[in-house]
Amino acid sequence: MKVRPIGLIRTPFKDKKGVPIQPFKSKAAGRVEVYKEYQQGLQDIDGFSHLILIFRFHKSKGYRLLVKPFLDTKIHGLFSTRAPRRPNQIGISVVKLLNRKGNIFKVGGIDVIDKTPLLDIKPYVPEFAATTRVRVGWLKGKLQKRKKI
Repeated sequence: MKVRPIGLIRTPFKDKKGVPIQPFKSKAAGRVEVYKEYQQGLQDIDGFSHLILIFRFHKSKGYRLLVKPFLDTKIHGLFSTRAPRRPNQIGISVVKLLNRKGNIFKVGGIDVIDKTPLLDIKPYVPEFAATTRVRVGWLKGKLQKRKKI
């Protein structure tokens, strides 16, 4: 499988220090620069309030299959967490689309390092994402802590 970036995500975060742990905690704005060759694919994106950005954790090196996530003191399997150090270095964030001019758009709630390679964009559609009877595994009882983070 060959994966090529379709653009760059520009943010105020020059390294991982200071980057919000999840987009829900971020008040930062960022700029998504889609390469001109992909600009036509942005047609009609303005009608969506939120977007899913799929990107490469380009500063992430290596991975462990067992990790201690920020919301717990216990070790968990990597794939039951959202830890950035992963075998394929792929990340996702849901951001608010603030405005767009051509191939560049401003987003709110960004949580990635500056110059992050953008791999894909999808519209966020709550009806497609909403599921009932969701279990949150080891996070049960820990999610209220997120307000303190």
